[in-house]
Amino acid sequence: MLKNSDIHDESNYGLSEFLSNLLVLKIKTKDKYNMKENNHDIILSGVHMDLTGKLKLKVREKAEKLFSHESRIVRIRFELEHNSNNSNNGEYIAKGHIEIYGSPMVATVASDDIYKSIDELVNKLQRMLRRRSRLKRVKRRHPHDIEIPADLPKVEPS
Repeated sequence: MLKNSDIHDESNYGLSEFLSNLLVLKIKTKDKYNMKENNHDIILSGVHMDLTGKLKLKVREKAEKLFSHESRIVRIRFELEHNSNNSNNGEYIAKGHIEIYGSPMVATVASDDIYKSIDELVNKLQRMLRRRSRLKRVKRRHPHDIEIPADLPKVEPS
């Protein structure tokens, strides 16, 4: 027979283990152009692994680099996962989700070392941010003519 304490106990559902591997950080940065303060969120979660202090510090430093590239980032979510099925030591998978105005950016990297996975993930996300910024700049500098499907009189500039 179930007691009330059994129903509300978080450990029965694994909720306490999930919350111990979830970290939400709030960071304030200044925009380099108009010196306006921006609030950003970093969400760090560990799947099948514990998040150590050194690991949390490493992810925070790397996320601050990403925020310095683009001021319009709303939130970055890192998921660090240990997959022990593939080999003796296992494989570490780092997933990154950047929520930005426009389409979100998602990247995944796997390696045999968690710190190597984080470094490669941040490099991949930086390349994606640079590419996005470069494409916006190209579109702004090279506008294309708009053709209207109607007969309009063309006016010569005087």
